[in-house]
Amino acid sequence: MSRNLLSWLLLFVLAAIGAVYGYALLPSWPSLRVWGWDSFAWMLLGIPFLWWQQRAGLPDFWAPQVPHRQRFGWPLLIGIGFGLLDVLIWKVILHPEPYPSLPPFLQPFPYSLFLYTAGAWEVELFYRLIPLTLILWLGSTWQEDRHRQAFVWAAILLTSLREPLEQLPSAEWWLVLYSLLSGFAMNAIQAWFFVRAGFLASLSLRLGHYLLWHILLGIWVEWVELAV
Repeated sequence: MSRNLLSWLLLFVLAAIGAVYGYALLPSWPSLRVWGWDSFAWMLLGIPFLWWQQRAGLPDFWAPQVPHRQRFGWPLLIGIGFGLLDVLIWKVILHPEPYPSLPPFLQPFPYSLFLYTAGAWEVELFYRLIPLTLILWLGSTWQEDRHRQAFVWAAILLTSLREPLEQLPSAEWWLVLYSLLSGFAMNAIQAWFFVRAGFLASLSLRLGHYLLWHILLGIWVEWVELAV
């Protein structure tokens, strides 16, 4: 449990550094997206759930029985795969022309490293840590693990629908279908890794996606397209 809390505090520190950095950049980047200080209060909601991982039948963040390739390696690679697919569809195919300025989903580097690490942490708190822990904890308490697999798959399916439904684009049917299916698939794989390998595995997968989709694509647009 102490290692869960230390990991959470480290993420707090990284997010705080990013917020300070962002406010320092605001005069030269008026459109910069900066984490508001109220966001840190919201992240405190995750702390009680750090104690419930084992009670809900979930691995602790640094559970010794989970190999690092399952906690970091495979999730990161899978996330990079989803990021490559998004870059191919949304940038290479749909927007091959250079951007005239950084779009809202991209931020200047190296600030983007801090912003999207904090953003991934926030998303994983509300999409994974809180709902999955609650559902599985209630299931184990109520049914005493007699129907655990049913609760696991119900939790995976329910938590995997939220993000793709919230982010459906106003576009052609095939693009809406791609967004729905790819978003659901990524969230479902994240939830599966969360159940098998813990919170850091799910976070690693999202960070792999953000590395391509938000950070490296942002570097390309900022340093290549806008430099021409």
